[in-house]
Amino acid sequence: MDLIKILNEQQMKADAPVIEVGDTVKVHVKIKEGNRERIQVFEGTVIAKKHGSVGETFTVRRLSYGVGVEKVFPVHSPSIDKVEVVRHGKVRRAKLYYLRSRVGKSAKVKERV
Repeated sequence: MDLIKILNEQQMKADAPVIEVGDTVKVHVKIKEGNRERIQVFEGTVIAKKHGSVGETFTVRRLSYGVGVEKVFPVHSPSIDKVEVVRHGKVRRAKLYYLRSRVGKSAKVKERV
């Protein structure tokens, strides 16, 4: 068991982002195309956080040309360059899956003051 614990600690990022469900975030992801590497930004609302430790993930949802797009990002992935918190949302749920069926103003999350 100690060997697994040591391996997990090596894989974890020291500066893991502090994000909560309901936050609007910008996720900077490294994209590799051939021999070049670039950074792509995905901005949206965090609708879920799952697991813990090395396997921790968060789901980000945004509307792109009227179509809902969700991406699941591992927190400790080396392909994630950085995560910026644009604004903090005020929510009372751990999972915001109800936002999937909403469009327009009703799909917004209030800002935490």
